[in-house]
Amino acid sequence: MCAGAFAILGASLASVSPARADLKLCNRMSYVVEAAIGIDDKGATATRGWFRIDPAQCRVVAQGNINADRLLLHARALAVYGASPTPQNGSDTLCIAQGNFVIAAARNCRSGQTAAAFSEVKPALDADGHTVAYLAEGAEYDDEQARLAAIQRLLVIAGYDAAPIDGVDGPKTQNALGKFLRDRSLSAETVNAPTFFDTMIAAVQAPSTHGLTWCNDTPHRVMAAIGADDGKAIVTRGWYRIEPGKCLHPDIAGQPKRIFSFAEAVDAEGRGIAVAGKPLVWGGPTTLCTRDSKFEINEQGDCGTRGFASTGFGSVDLAGEDGKTLRLTMP
Repeated sequence: MCAGAFAILGASLASVSPARADLKLCNRMSYVVEAAIGIDDKGATATRGWFRIDPAQCRVVAQGNINADRLLLHARALAVYGASPTPQNGSDTLCIAQGNFVIAAARNCRSGQTAAAFSEVKPALDADGHTVAYLAEGAEYDDEQARLAAIQRLLVIAGYDAAPIDGVDGPKTQNALGKFLRDRSLSAETVNAPTFFDTMIAAVQAPSTHGLTWCNDTPHRVMAAIGADDGKAIVTRGWYRIEPGKCLHPDIAGQPKRIFSFAEAVDAEGRGIAVAGKPLVWGGPTTLCTRDSKFEINEQGDCGTRGFASTGFGSVDLAGEDGKTLRLTMP
């Protein structure tokens, strides 16, 4: 993954007051993203979201002239990718909500709203008269490479061997893509359809015959983590966000000898949910290391003394099976 490689690109303008035309966001990442914008003008700040933008696509997120002191942006990858690969480290903390929202006073969050980091963006003017900002990765994909890398990434999550995720076409990518299409009785022309990412995401969010699948059968959001034992060391990774009624495939590299799983139901603020006085978790007796924020931990001994949490994972037996689905249900 290009975790930590997210950037907002645009020509440097002194101000966005006033912008000369509609504001357009273009996605050159290998992820389907959701964006929210913030308008900061004379001490008043409003936010609006969400705007879904597929790889190699652009979307107008504000129409007409924007008379503002500063324009701000927050972007996140869809939940299918697990922990968001877009680091949220902007200098402004503004309010967002789960569904589509418009928040007029976005610096003081109310019930149902949460704080998120926004970065200032200084867009450029394109040939069509739009002001444009690009969402990009360290790999610096062009549109064609971003779309192919995004297809490779979703194939890997769905359990097909399309690695490395590099935006470069070749026999390995084509074989994986061909198998994905055959498994779902889809024609080759489907790849060029404007809804192809919807098709791939739907496949990732359904039980699979490949690898491990979590399915959230509760009314709560679930955060999950995985441990992979390659015979030399156990690596834990998290957190993967699984919305109610959805499934998710963690991206497991290689052919691990053993897989471990832990999941916890959380509320809108990320706090653990209890049912009848007991935390609503799905785990087991194997103690492995985790932490509250996104993590990848390569050593599992002495979790507490190293600043990690000791968490009970359950073993997942994939022996003799093409895939394993763990259904996370209410007690």
